[in-house]
Amino acid sequence: MRKVTAGLFYSVDGVAEAPDQFQFDSFDDELGAMLGSVMGEVDTVLMGRKGWQEWAGYWPNAEQDMDFAGFINAMPKHVASRTLKQGDLAIWQNSSLIGGDVEDFVHELKAQDGGTIAVMGGMSLVRQLLLAGLLDELTLIIHPVVAGKGRRLFEDGTPTTRLELKSHQVTSKGNVVLIYGKKAA
Repeated sequence: MRKVTAGLFYSVDGVAEAPDQFQFDSFDDELGAMLGSVMGEVDTVLMGRKGWQEWAGYWPNAEQDMDFAGFINAMPKHVASRTLKQGDLAIWQNSSLIGGDVEDFVHELKAQDGGTIAVMGGMSLVRQLLLAGLLDELTLIIHPVVAGKGRRLFEDGTPTTRLELKSHQVTSKGNVVLIYGKKAA
């Protein structure tokens, strides 16, 4: 069974939106090595509509961060959306629309042969898959900064969900990397 993972850059106050607005100089070589290792395991990406639209406006023509650009542009990207049509996805290579129920799609994808499936660019999709028991690992990369504003992964009203810490690391610039799995009942 394939593993489904998600990783989010986080501020100390829980903001996960637009990390480029709060990461500043906290990204370090240890994070780069860790993310490179993760990218080496991934062969499929799941994305939410908003994240896909934002990323599709940048990554296909990116002129910096070429390691990630090469990775994400070549990667098969499955997009969860109720409003986009398959034709809308033609602007970014290897993008396809998830037809039908997202949770059923992910369950079927997990049962196929292949590497790790990464959820990227979609906080609501990460939340949905975690609560549905389909997300095997949630990595929070907490930067030593208070963002002060922005969207958070978990909103008021999210049901209480028990997690289990699988590993942790503190980098030289004070980033805390926490990897959680959903705690078995």
